[in-house]
Amino acid sequence: MAFIKTTEQSSYYTDLDKKSVGELLRGINTEDKSVPFAVEKALPQIEKLILAVTNKLKSGGRLFYIGSGTSGRLGIVDASECPPTFGVSHDVVIGLIAGGDQAIRKAVENAEDDRSQGWKDLQEHAVSPKDVVVGIAASGTTPYVVEALQLCNKNDIVTGCITCNEGSPLASTAQYPIEVVVGPEFVTGSSRMKAGTAQKLVLNMISTTVMIQLGKVKGNRMVDMQLSNDKLVERGIRMLMEELTITQEEAKTLLEQYGNVRSAITSYGKTHG
Repeated sequence: MAFIKTTEQSSYYTDLDKKSVGELLRGINTEDKSVPFAVEKALPQIEKLILAVTNKLKSGGRLFYIGSGTSGRLGIVDASECPPTFGVSHDVVIGLIAGGDQAIRKAVENAEDDRSQGWKDLQEHAVSPKDVVVGIAASGTTPYVVEALQLCNKNDIVTGCITCNEGSPLASTAQYPIEVVVGPEFVTGSSRMKAGTAQKLVLNMISTTVMIQLGKVKGNRMVDMQLSNDKLVERGIRMLMEELTITQEEAKTLLEQYGNVRSAITSYGKTHG
């Protein structure tokens, strides 16, 4: 069967430039509502990848996201939020983008077409069979990503992917492919829209579920979060008040003493158990 990019097919909506703001918003919203259902169909694929990632991270490995453009930026966002949210080191989940860090803000011409750079970028981080590499590409054809995964496979490194087209070269390369087929975009070919939303939802699932499996959540609370601003300190105090049934002042004192919600809970339990 020939590979067809549904993300590149013509929008279901015509004459966008003639529609009112209200009509445009309703159309975009209608399309957006279809994305979670597309993700739901891919849950079995997502589960398989998460189990593989969890297994590697429990053994001291790392999770790499690699992509270009919007896909690369979304991977970087997810990776960058793991340390403050779950208290892990910055080198546990790593996001790489075609064109390097400058591409986070501005598009780097032809970066996604460089077949060799993806593997080079991974090698700069000493990628090894202990790790997992997840390629992110809405099209499923990005050379920077596809070639990187091919070389990972040759070097016994577990590979996964997130793509929004069925039967793509990327999906056939990845050992654990995730295909979230969202269909044509509201603006034809603008895969930062539904495809980007789908990728963000899947990335949320991967990092959150893996971190829960690694013990970084207690009950439903982020007990290992970094207390990097006043809002998070206040959240930590509330967590301690609710978990330990103590006053605000007692919780504040504990948090100041131990600097971490989990440590405060553990210590309190030992002295008041």
